[in-house]
Amino acid sequence: MADDHAILRKGIGMVINAQPDMELAAEAASGDEVVREALRVRPDIVIMDVSMPGCNGIEAARRILTELPSTRILGLSMYKDSVYVRELLRAGASGYLVKDCDDAELLLAIRAVARGEAYLSPAVTSAVLTDYRRSVANPVDLLTAREREVLVMIAEGKTNKEIATALNLSIYTVESYRGSLMEKLNLHNTGDIVRFALRNGLIT
Repeated sequence: MADDHAILRKGIGMVINAQPDMELAAEAASGDEVVREALRVRPDIVIMDVSMPGCNGIEAARRILTELPSTRILGLSMYKDSVYVRELLRAGASGYLVKDCDDAELLLAIRAVARGEAYLSPAVTSAVLTDYRRSVANPVDLLTAREREVLVMIAEGKTNKEIATALNLSIYTVESYRGSLMEKLNLHNTGDIVRFALRNGLIT
């Protein structure tokens, strides 16, 4: 269990140690300390705050999982913003709890993660879903500004040479942008590019 507030560590430790199938193996007050303690005791689950002195919980999760890939990380934070949830999950965490959860939810999350399941606190689920919908709502957002320019010009019927001249790029660079945007959008030929541009209002 890692958190820079001793009283929180003590409270969570009491809840965990009161369970017949759980034991608190170690405590830590900083990101660097939780990495050291995790490597020392090799726990099944690490419960840790996202924001701690030293390296934060996101970086600590990455370090722990690099050395102990079978260990599961359960984030515990006061933050309900989806950015913290997303970054912790990207680091490899299996779950995310907010600190105002009750004992029952804490134990539910621990047991879910122990079974190999993911757990997200209901308090952050809505924010995560909204963030996800926003990220996938418009596939054009996957493209860089230059890739979008190249896509539009391809859809307008311009050749690679014409695009290279218009954008002051080499033909090889244009071909690279073309390949990149087609891969990102799962497009396979010029016809697919034209249809995509029409569907998304990039050309008329």
